[in-house]
Amino acid sequence: MAQSSSTNAPQQVHANLNQLMRGVLYPAANVVFSAQADNPGEIKFVPGHDPNMSTDPLTSSFGGWNAVENAALALAESANLMSISERKCSNGVPVPMTNPDWPKLVQGLRDAGKAAYAAAQAKNQDKVLDAADVMTTACANCHDKYREKPTPADRC
Repeated sequence: MAQSSSTNAPQQVHANLNQLMRGVLYPAANVVFSAQADNPGEIKFVPGHDPNMSTDPLTSSFGGWNAVENAALALAESANLMSISERKCSNGVPVPMTNPDWPKLVQGLRDAGKAAYAAAQAKNQDKVLDAADVMTTACANCHDKYREKPTPADRC
């Protein structure tokens, strides 16, 4: 009989918060923001272009509204990644998870992702506009407190 792997494997951190933002949150947010102006249901695939090789999520094999759903879920799930205790800021200090506002700010990201997901499921651009407002507010609340600092050493 084969041994089963542990389901309680410890979480591992491979990226600092800035890398997580640039690698996951920024691209996912851009997909949702793009859906404000360009209806994902009307995106046309380019003849001769292989959607399996597309670097644009909206024109990939899982493009259109499906890409917006996936991006929204990536944002909501990223709230979990931002809550892993070993994560560091780009300046090497721990992410401020012990600050009383951190869980609220992370929850704002989760809520924004869920709102964007609901809008994408409804295939409704007006709802995407509303969800993008929720996202913009959630991002700004955290960035204003932790990113917009004059000295890079003070940023997270």
